[in-house]
Amino acid sequence: FFLYSNSRTNYIAFISLRFASDPSLEDFKLSLRKSHTFCSRINLPSCNMSLFMAGSAPEGTQFDTRQFDQRLNEVLEGQDEFFTSYDEVHESFDAMGLQENLLRGIYAYGFEKPSAIQQRGIVPFCKGLDVIQQAQSGTGKTATFCSGVLQQLDFSLVQCQALVLAPTRELAQQIEKVMRALGDYLGVKVHACVGGTSVREDQRILQAGVHVVVGTPGRVFDMLRRQSLRSDSIKMFVLDEADEMLSRGFKDQIYDIFQLLPPKIQVGVFSATMPPEALEITRKFMSKPVRILVKRDELTLEGIKQFYVNVEKEEWKLETLCDLYETLAITQSVIFVNTRRKVDWLTDKMRSRDHTVSATHGDMDQNTRDIIMREFRSGSSRVLITTDLLARGIDVQQVSLVINFDLPTQPENYLHRIGRSGRFGRKGVAINFVTKDDERMLFDIQKFYNVVVEELPSNVADLL
Repeated sequence: FFLYSNSRTNYIAFISLRFASDPSLEDFKLSLRKSHTFCSRINLPSCNMSLFMAGSAPEGTQFDTRQFDQRLNEVLEGQDEFFTSYDEVHESFDAMGLQENLLRGIYAYGFEKPSAIQQRGIVPFCKGLDVIQQAQSGTGKTATFCSGVLQQLDFSLVQCQALVLAPTRELAQQIEKVMRALGDYLGVKVHACVGGTSVREDQRILQAGVHVVVGTPGRVFDMLRRQSLRSDSIKMFVLDEADEMLSRGFKDQIYDIFQLLPPKIQVGVFSATMPPEALEITRKFMSKPVRILVKRDELTLEGIKQFYVNVEKEEWKLETLCDLYETLAITQSVIFVNTRRKVDWLTDKMRSRDHTVSATHGDMDQNTRDIIMREFRSGSSRVLITTDLLARGIDVQQVSLVINFDLPTQPENYLHRIGRSGRFGRKGVAINFVTKDDERMLFDIQKFYNVVVEELPSNVADLL
């Protein structure tokens, strides 16, 4: 018996398979395939599966439990066949078989040579394959899936054909900008559906017709539920920053959205880090995906010099930051703290000492956040204080210094933070303020990324 259950709709299906004789491994595999096919037809996720077998052996024989366990393990270990590999590398955009007007957009955006993830990742996505891709921040993941989406759109059909989900409004809006810029010569129509904006305006734009929707899970699900966003023509579904998207806060919403999409759909999952639980969850809605992963010890932060400053007490961090302010103002800098309240506190303290800083966090209304980010991107604001929530939406080419006023609480977030500096191979510097209580976290970060973080030298300005 195969038992399949769907936790979201409480469907349960029992599939009974009768074997004429002692089942061989091939019988098991065939049965698994048949049951997977059946469950996909009735919209049950076949990977949420418990497998049971009951049967009677001929009289006078014994059921061979050891052989059964061995065969079952072989079948279950075969789950690694879920992934396929893709080893082709294309060292130029011209070699990828992209449309001429897409190439024009890519070159106009400022790309000359594809990054490592683009060399391996654009073509399989363009071929319609499901893909899981991992690369560090600042290596061009966004342009990878944007190129893949744009290559496959039918521009004669002004209906939503691609849906991209992102964990924050800022990141969704950043993706929208990249998609629009790369598709400039194709005439692509893109819209960002994010919270904090007018629902009626979203409905009006979607009614008029778009090719691509980029958005946050809550607003996208709302638009699908209202049928303002029609899913009939959607053939591509992308999760950006999957580690964040598949965390507890977004997992259920993603499943809800996925169940409203057509059954045959291409899925792309992109992230700087890919913890095991994220990979496991992708099994629920991907078919034989191409896996382009970087092992944890290969997660390099090349081009980013990393330093720490010993700060005896938490209260001394502010003095240390003020001492560094003149250095900060040489270039554009981002300062990370761990809470929204601390963003406000640090901003007030810096301004009271006549230091010019901008600040943004999730409690601010969308319009205010947009204005602040616009000023920062244009260069009129040079020092930005923010939290992890917004780390992934900051894509500013001129940022070459990141300060971790507070070390991140999770090692994975360290990459997302300091990846803001040294974008696309430029040089960058990261400075970590470390108290006695932070020493363990700094040790964990160094171990996690296989890096050595050195003490800050006195000539830090020369490194920028």
